[in-house]
Amino acid sequence: METSSILLAFVLTMIAGLSTGVGSLIAFFAKRTNTKFLSAALGFSAGVMVYISFMELMPEALGMLGQQLSPRMANIYMLAAFFAGTSFIALIDFLIPEDENPHEIHRVEELSDTRRLRRTGVLMALAIGIHNFPEGLATFASALGNLDIAIPIVVAIAIHNIPEGIAVSVPIYQATGSRKKAFWYSFTSGLAEPVGALIGFLFLLPFWTPLIHALLLAFVSGIMVFISFDELLPGAEKYGHHHYGIGGVITGMAVMAFSLLLFL
Repeated sequence: METSSILLAFVLTMIAGLSTGVGSLIAFFAKRTNTKFLSAALGFSAGVMVYISFMELMPEALGMLGQQLSPRMANIYMLAAFFAGTSFIALIDFLIPEDENPHEIHRVEELSDTRRLRRTGVLMALAIGIHNFPEGLATFASALGNLDIAIPIVVAIAIHNIPEGIAVSVPIYQATGSRKKAFWYSFTSGLAEPVGALIGFLFLLPFWTPLIHALLLAFVSGIMVFISFDELLPGAEKYGHHHYGIGGVITGMAVMAFSLLLFL
């Protein structure tokens, strides 16, 4: 595996993770949440992730496994890795209380009234660090394989990290009155994504084979599908603009479909 590919994958993962800082900036300058935009954006992210998972990553994993295993065993391995990915991210969600879970969508104005604000912000920052580990691994693994697929994934994860940045920075800002401190809490919590990706990669590096790569792609698909159905789509719905959210999903799928056609 080329060093340049690893470095590029790491940079892309860092961009996705540090988009939490964008959420901080939005929180500081927006008096109320632009719910129509966020509904459409979260729907768009879900559309991108679901389309890539089912139309690109899983077929690619199946093809790689098919070169080493029988068709039946290739399907079994791919599906096992996919559901292992959904189970892994589901377990992480289960272990973090709902009130401190950054994947539970909040509005800017709701967070401004949160009690015990500083503690809430710090706990959310820690929770984001835990959540972003598998997300970082997902971005990193996709970037190692195909940049045409990886870049849309980076954009989708970056968009969905924006509300997480809001969830961290607003309580810290309301508690301390310091925009700088709130921004850095949010910004550094996003570092968990590239750090998690790097730790995961270093752990897998000694065992890296085409089989591991294929299983990781299917595992990543499970993570992204779970995030889409458990977080992004309910989040888009919770903001109260159902059609904006669904429109975002269809737009995300269409953008991915046509963009991938350009590279055939």
